[in-house]
Amino acid sequence: MALQEKYQAVLDTINQSGGVDVSVSENNGVLNITATVPTPTEKITVWNKIKEIGGDNPGDIAADIRMINSEVAAGGTGDGVGQKTYVVNSGDTLSKIAKEMYGDANKYMDIFNANKDKLSDPDKIKPGQELIIP
Repeated sequence: MALQEKYQAVLDTINQSGGVDVSVSENNGVLNITATVPTPTEKITVWNKIKEIGGDNPGDIAADIRMINSEVAAGGTGDGVGQKTYVVNSGDTLSKIAKEMYGDANKYMDIFNANKDKLSDPDKIKPGQELIIP
């Protein structure tokens, strides 16, 4: 099975989520995908589809999934000075949000510390809460 066929569902997900600037190529047994999606929600959906097909650490795909406005996070808004906000979704954890926003789940305490006025425990966040992403 060709790699593009194997990962066709990923390309479909990108297109269905309003993805733009989509580029696909295959080099040395690796499918390279570059695309821009509207928000972190769509970005997470694309990555989840990649993992669903290729496992947690697939070696046959390289994806560069960007967001149209990286200053706005999952339904949140930028405040005009580079600060981001994130609206918590069901199933979110601070570690999951840190992984998405910073690429490092261990930075969850940065988010917790920026939101101490709203959070008493880093393990207790609720859908609908708006968090500052420092």
